[in-house]
Amino acid sequence: MTRLTRQESPTRRIACYAFDQVMSLDVTGPLQVFASANAELARQGNPPLYDLVVFAEKAGPVMTSAGIKLYADLTRADIDPAGMDTILVPGGDGIDAVCDQRDVVSWFRMAAQSCDRVGSVCSGALLLAAAGLLDGRLATTHWSRCDQMRMSYPAIGLVENRLHTYDPNGLDGDGHIFTSAGVTAGIDLALALLEHDCGRAMALAVARRLVMFLKRPGGQAQFSAYLTPAIGGSAQLAELLDWLPGNLQADLSLDALATRARMSPRTFSRVFTRDLGMTPARYVERLRVEAARGLLMGGDISISRVACLCGFGHPETMRRAFHRQLSISPQDYADRFGAGLLADGPVYAD
Repeated sequence: MTRLTRQESPTRRIACYAFDQVMSLDVTGPLQVFASANAELARQGNPPLYDLVVFAEKAGPVMTSAGIKLYADLTRADIDPAGMDTILVPGGDGIDAVCDQRDVVSWFRMAAQSCDRVGSVCSGALLLAAAGLLDGRLATTHWSRCDQMRMSYPAIGLVENRLHTYDPNGLDGDGHIFTSAGVTAGIDLALALLEHDCGRAMALAVARRLVMFLKRPGGQAQFSAYLTPAIGGSAQLAELLDWLPGNLQADLSLDALATRARMSPRTFSRVFTRDLGMTPARYVERLRVEAARGLLMGGDISISRVACLCGFGHPETMRRAFHRQLSISPQDYADRFGAGLLADGPVYAD
């Protein structure tokens, strides 16, 4: 097959890598943004801007984690990275096996030297990390893979509560090598790329057609199982950590927690931060926010009542905690994920 190289025309070639057990939406979501841009350009009487390509180790059908097959037009050997405007690496269950293939990792390391933009969707960031492309850069990935990335690649500036790290100005991210969080965040990334290529009006038109935010409020923390069961805590803290989730309305000040852990406040703070990776106050706030999230998603309870049940005391205290932890207000969270909660609704019995 003829090797695909850069055309003399202004067409931008976007190539997305596919592999066995890839997440189908990680491939089709971002590519649909660029395809919709072409359709919008056609409606305006303009030629298409993007040429979209799916490539794999072998041309032909590629099995996705959804059990459906995508079709790869080209093989990796057919791709000249210098001929691509953008190369995207999706995520999925098969990404760990891909990261173990040295020739694939080496190819992406080489490709980044000549391709204008190399980005990832979801856990596809692990392939860029394995290639050393994210060292010293800000990066994100699906929330369920953050611990894996943090432990395996400590040189990466991992940012968990971000939808993507693309910044063509290089001020809060990178315009050459960039990542995005889980699944639909790949669409957010593609809209950001489109906005840089074609301007805000085009990106807004495509976002409107796809019924999406051009820039979603908040980061991926609002979608994650935010506070996983504590791991790594010493035996000294085990009893306290088991007790905390059921006692969020109690006095959880530093002095009270230290007394329960049978330590001095200074020793308790040092041991807790060492073992949990955060201060006791931050951990307690995250526990309370996580509990509040569950209540807000269930509906039929007022925000004031949620604040009381979760130990915040006042709705304004809860609002500030939500903004710190999730970059979204409790009311907006309830509107987006809840089942009919009213901000000023009645107080229901426990």
